Amino acid sequence: MAALTAPRHDRSDRNPKQDRSRVTRQRLLEAAVACLAEYGWAGSTVAVVAERAGVSRGAAQHHFPTREDLFTAAVEYVAEERSQALRALPTDDRAQTVAALVGLYTGPLFRAALQLWVAAAHEDQLRDRVAELEARVGRESHRIAVELLGADESRPGVRETVQGLLDMARGLGLATLLSDDTARRDRVVAQWARLIDEALSN
Repeated sequence: MAALTAPRHDRSDRNPKQDRSRVTRQRLLEAAVACLAEYGWAGSTVAVVAERAGVSRGAAQHHFPTREDLFTAAVEYVAEERSQALRALPTDDRAQTVAALVGLYTGPLFRAALQLWVAAAHEDQLRDRVAELEARVGRESHRIAVELLGADESRPGVRETVQGLLDMARGLGLATLLSDDTARRDRVVAQWARLIDEALSN
């Protein structure tokens, strides 16, 4: 009698389904980020996100059983996207690097992250998850900024200078939520670029 063997499944039979699942998940995460940036936490229900992603609510709940699961995954997605955007910034010109760092805090990824921070302040299910992820993103952002700027943190004051730049960028990002004061922001960024260059070159 021939030995019994487990049925073999051709990889070509599995991959299309797996690919569709990954695509659906990606669309849901992108839709969740967009909804948070546009509608805030209160307006970003699972149904709204599913409709924007072009999938059924049932499909959304298959990937993310609860609203908290969906938006926690969105936090992680935002964190990774922000880190990737940081890694792609220019390194050959400090003024460009400073301007690009500030730019990360004035776009939709930052607006989505901000909505999550606000929601986490009032939602127990989100608070610990968001706080942990933001602490990790903060450390990663600082580390990447140090690398991009060529900063030597063994020198006194350099670490604080880099952190001050990131704090300033975050503040400008918050101001952008209320008004688009591009001219003033550009002057502030140009001055910070000069200060950073002086601080890191001396």
